[in-house]
Amino acid sequence: MSVMRQRWLGLRREVGPMLNLAVPVVVAEMSWVTMGTVDILMVRALGPSAIGAVGVGSMLFLALAVFGIGVLLGLDTVIAQSFGAGQRDECHRWFVHGVVMSVMLTIPLTLVAWVAIARLDLWGFDLTVLNLTEPYLRIVTWSVLPLLLYTAFRRYLQAMGVVKPTMVILLTANLVNVLANWMLIHGNLGAPALGVDGAGWATFISRSYLALGLLSVVVWRDARTDYGLRRVSWVIERSRLRQLLWLGLPAAMQVTLEVGVFSAASALAGRLAPVALAAHQITLNMASFTFMVPLGLASAAAVRVGHAVGRQDTYGANQAGWTAVMLGVFCMAFASAIFLLIPSRLMGLFTVDLTVVDLGVTLLFVAAIFQIFDGLQGVLTGALRGLGDTRTPMFLNLAGHWAFGLPLGYTICFVLGYGVVGLWIGLSAGLIVVSLLLLMVWSRRMTQLRENAFSRIVTEA
Repeated sequence: MSVMRQRWLGLRREVGPMLNLAVPVVVAEMSWVTMGTVDILMVRALGPSAIGAVGVGSMLFLALAVFGIGVLLGLDTVIAQSFGAGQRDECHRWFVHGVVMSVMLTIPLTLVAWVAIARLDLWGFDLTVLNLTEPYLRIVTWSVLPLLLYTAFRRYLQAMGVVKPTMVILLTANLVNVLANWMLIHGNLGAPALGVDGAGWATFISRSYLALGLLSVVVWRDARTDYGLRRVSWVIERSRLRQLLWLGLPAAMQVTLEVGVFSAASALAGRLAPVALAAHQITLNMASFTFMVPLGLASAAAVRVGHAVGRQDTYGANQAGWTAVMLGVFCMAFASAIFLLIPSRLMGLFTVDLTVVDLGVTLLFVAAIFQIFDGLQGVLTGALRGLGDTRTPMFLNLAGHWAFGLPLGYTICFVLGYGVVGLWIGLSAGLIVVSLLLLMVWSRRMTQLRENAFSRIVTEA
């Protein structure tokens, strides 16, 4: 049998397990983004300024909170590899340290958020947008702790292959969010009509529900299976916290750099007219929604690759990574086609303002161009995380997005005068560069892994 045929059969065998893990994670990720999209949909009646305020406020908060989320991504590597090696007690110990890390991160992140809100006027936002964004951000900041605890609970369950409960919790959290928005934005069922502030409180309520919901899953699952989590020691080891930071900080920087570049683009778009900002935020939400597919595949790839590494299965790690890449490219090609075929209908879901729709159609065309590359870099980042490599994606994001993409977008937008479309062209160029470089890195890592395994076999013989 030829080598190519063997590889193809290996990929086909991996598709089933990968999809069993990835599909619930993808649905969960889409449900996560849907919560932000619902906020925008439910304030659209308040006008472009409200849309811009909720969009910008959400992105600025996420740019900060995502650092804490990123640190906890280190749990993917240590728990998945421990689970693959059959060391269940180690999984529990890492869970304990993940919870402690969540609490530790909450205080500095909250303080930084309050300082940033006090300096929000320095960004040069349109005054109407600024007046709505400031109070919205103050409210959303209260959700830092439940958001980080939810992340720790999710990484623990997901790294051991338990993904369906997270999907269910996130789906029901959307219902909680819709109800809270409906009550607090417009003053239904006797609640006060808080407008944009109501969307902020709805976000806090739904994130608190996420944390409590997943905690109940962790407790119930351990009681039902008697896996020993209740008997695990809560003595904190500094060495474990250091290892979690060693893995998590680069992942945090990578995610922060990636989300931060879009937040920076949103801040720059806020210096333009409210119509341009509204079109930017709507398009960004749709692009974020489609990115949840490769993001979910990235989490599945981190788990599958991590399990293979834990059991010292070089072939399995290779197949898991390439299968995730193949699925990610296919799904994002479909998303790109949707953006190109029905852009006006998609924009019309968010606004009836024809000037916003027209500008958004142009932005969706640019977004369609980078969909495949965005998916590629997302999946490869997860696959590398399964290997324990969180630094390479960090450095490539810094170079591709911040040293190249954002300056290019700024130049085209403000210097050449192409407006918000110029920002998107720059962001697209940065994503393309990062994805191609990550593809080269992953290919080299797999070659090195195969060679090292072969060398070990020869030595043992």
